[in-house]
Amino acid sequence: MKKIINDPKRVVDESVAGFALAHADLVTVATDPIHVVRADAPVQGKVGIVSGGGSGHEPLHAGYVGHGMLDAAVPGAVFTSPTPDPILNATKAVDGGKGVLHIVKNYTGDVLNFETAADLAAADGIEVRAVVTNDDVAVKDSLYTAGRRGVAGTVLVEKIAGAAAERGDSLDQVAEIAERVNANARSMGMALTPCTVPHAGEPSFTLAEDEVEIGIGIHGEPGRERIKIEPADSLVDRLITPVIEDLPFSSGDRVLLFVNGMGGTPQVELYLAYRRAAEVLEERGIRIERSLVGNYITSLEMQGFSITLLKLDDEMIELWDAPVHTAALRWGR
Repeated sequence: MKKIINDPKRVVDESVAGFALAHADLVTVATDPIHVVRADAPVQGKVGIVSGGGSGHEPLHAGYVGHGMLDAAVPGAVFTSPTPDPILNATKAVDGGKGVLHIVKNYTGDVLNFETAADLAAADGIEVRAVVTNDDVAVKDSLYTAGRRGVAGTVLVEKIAGAAAERGDSLDQVAEIAERVNANARSMGMALTPCTVPHAGEPSFTLAEDEVEIGIGIHGEPGRERIKIEPADSLVDRLITPVIEDLPFSSGDRVLLFVNGMGGTPQVELYLAYRRAAEVLEERGIRIERSLVGNYITSLEMQGFSITLLKLDDEMIELWDAPVHTAALRWGR
């Protein structure tokens, strides 16, 4: 295992400490229990938004803490849900009097621990709503989930819900727009290589030199099929076709096209994939209104990519374009 680490057991603590130093203008970090909070929290009169989950998916979630997106993020150990205590502390830290929305990826540990934290917060008089993201079309159930997994669509939910909270929407309104984004987002990914969890010290799965996994999960869970590697356009077609057909997306729809790297994929390959995805959408009469390309929800150093489509309406476009200022996303300010 070759990694730029010290003690495998201290990877998350030391990484979050470095994140706090690098972005002291945006966030503050509590260490016991660990959670990341926007520097001006709590913002009075604004719905607080909290997300979190296992580390190893950076910049998700701490990279999205700041104006126009998350108020707090709770990092667990690598690929391991945070426990209820730090989620509760984060919820209390961002409560500005209008309630708190939890955005939770659909993994069993995350769902249970956020539910427990919400119950504890309610006992302290904080109103909490939860939206569970489940945009992955590859598999219905997996080792980690009941139902579909929450993957790259989570970034879009956090951005658009964050903008709604920033403009002063109520908790019910912010939860509604978050649910609407999740309901209209679909994703699917693939892997060229596995990743290595630091405390495990060995790859999470094995692929032959000429194999790829189609429909991979962000923790290395198996997907739909393992195939011999194909040209990029064929791989894109294998991902985008089931994404389009699942909702389904149809001619005349306006979409946000999000091509996401899994951590070890260079931008040149992501834009190459975007080119083919855009061609497929054009052929079907689906209009790209907004786009996002880059490593935004990763799986450590895994090589691969995912494609997410979000069916847009006018309000979603307005909220997507609204100012955001975080470590990983920033525009309009």
